[in-house]
Amino acid sequence: MLLSLRIENFALIDALSLEFGAGLNVLTGETGAGKSIILDAIDAVLGGKVSGRAVRTGRTGNDRGQFQMRPDVAAWCEQENVEPSEDGILTCSREITGNRSKSRVNGIAVNKQQMESLRDRLVEITAQGQTVQLGNPAVQRDWLDSFTGSAAYKQREKVAILQSAHQQAVKQLDQRRKVEASRQQQLDMFEYQLRELKEAMLTEPDELEQLENERNRLSYSVDLQQQSYQAYQLLYQNETGEAQSCSDLLGDAEQLLLNMVEVDTSLQSVLDAITNAMALVNQAGREINLYGSSIEADPERLEEVQTRVSFLKTLLRRYGPELSDAIAQRDHLQGQVDDLTGNGQSLEELEAAVARAKQELTEACAVLTNLRRVGADKLEKQLVTELKPLAMDKVQFRVALEPIAPTSMGADRIVYMFSPNPGEPLQPLIDVASGGEMSRFLLALQSCFSQVDSVGTLVFDEIDAGVSGTVAGAIAEKLHQLSQFHQVMCVTHQPLIAAMADLHYRVNKEVIDANGKVQAANSKKKGKDDDLRTVVRIMQLDHEQRREELALIAGGSAAEAAYGFADELLVKAAQMRDGAIVEPKKAGRKKAGRKKSKASWRGGVWRSKNMRQ
Repeated sequence: MLLSLRIENFALIDALSLEFGAGLNVLTGETGAGKSIILDAIDAVLGGKVSGRAVRTGRTGNDRGQFQMRPDVAAWCEQENVEPSEDGILTCSREITGNRSKSRVNGIAVNKQQMESLRDRLVEITAQGQTVQLGNPAVQRDWLDSFTGSAAYKQREKVAILQSAHQQAVKQLDQRRKVEASRQQQLDMFEYQLRELKEAMLTEPDELEQLENERNRLSYSVDLQQQSYQAYQLLYQNETGEAQSCSDLLGDAEQLLLNMVEVDTSLQSVLDAITNAMALVNQAGREINLYGSSIEADPERLEEVQTRVSFLKTLLRRYGPELSDAIAQRDHLQGQVDDLTGNGQSLEELEAAVARAKQELTEACAVLTNLRRVGADKLEKQLVTELKPLAMDKVQFRVALEPIAPTSMGADRIVYMFSPNPGEPLQPLIDVASGGEMSRFLLALQSCFSQVDSVGTLVFDEIDAGVSGTVAGAIAEKLHQLSQFHQVMCVTHQPLIAAMADLHYRVNKEVIDANGKVQAANSKKKGKDDDLRTVVRIMQLDHEQRREELALIAGGSAAEAAYGFADELLVKAAQMRDGAIVEPKKAGRKKAGRKKSKASWRGGVWRSKNMRQ
């Protein structure tokens, strides 16, 4: 249940705080007074679509609603890790700046999907504008599934999964058929490329680098032998006698330092360095000697290496740029050839998979159709029952389930068939129902949903549009019945409905100046028009104010007859709310210094002889 609403800088509202109660909460006011803005603000608090133009220029819109916590809402809070308040109050807020907004629940930021999930537990908004939606088979289907209950939605989820699996199987089959159409041509090309790569005997990604190093060594083998021998002589053993080797010189130096250390031990570190250097030089000399001994001129091997290098470079121009790329391409081609030669799934296997997926989908759709038929039968009976008190006692209604190709939503096209008068055939609702009949249909539909839906607050935005007289009285009774189980909020222009309210609010517009002072309608205030602003105001009415408001709605003026009519409405409404059954002629009259109004209750409507009907 919505307990309170705080609105700031939203549409024509600068700042407004409202408190609501259980039962029927009614908003009345002149056309264009801003009644629907209040409902728009409730919608905005719960994540509804809001244009940046709905916020005053240069300001930030702030809407906040407080709701009474219920078990399903508490479960939502636990699921979404939102800490519930100790007082059992759920606070939803939304901050709107330009085209951006932030939603919070009990101070915790939540996303759009979370708010939509919470909204379904808190508020259900119904408006006459939904008559356009009633013509949409998809909307009719969703309403039927909603009425049928959780079993229908669970089956729909299963159908959606199986539909996706079927589509994937069909996609794989189509792809394979396309491959099959050009299979031989592709197979020839793949096999040629694969044979070429296999014959290359590629194993090491760095083979080309190794071969190029070997080719260089073989090409310069003579030079490398000579240079290694020269290095050996310089380092270790100079056989020419022209000069001492590095090893001999270090040996002489070592001998000198040995003698010097006996005199001055501080030179020990120098001696150690020379000793180490001599060991390294000797090691290097031996290694360069072994290297030179290992080099041999091998023209045949050189030719082999050059041929292999040339072959690999040619191969890389087609499959490179690196040998690793060529190796990867070889493995990929092997997989392609395996698929084309039957190592993958065959056409027969894929066709069988599609058939299985279709069968499973068809069976799941049949289960969903049966659930819908049961729900449709129940909805037909219950909706007709709800429509009869709304001056539609001869109405016929049927939910037609027309078979269609399976989709993620099932294999049914849902059409609401309707006949308002005896003798007329059932036809699609959207084609034959008038505006007033649509309003009553929506109200009756919502009444059916309210019995299977745990939502706390039902909102009706001018659900009585296009009706009057007896029908308006019947709608008033229906709204009262709903208010026994849900909080009901209703925007109305009908005095019969307004009189039934447990809480009555009047909405009006005022023109204020820059200081917030209200300007009279015919005020000749001096100054710029930019200093004036139109704002929406709302107030909860007491009994006397309700009499005045009902009189204005009913007669357009506070005439004596209009006041008498308002009194009659309030008396009858009070009797209905208290469950009392009183004959209209015995209904009390409130004098208040006024002439009694001769009125009677006929067909759910008070008729006054002092008022023009």
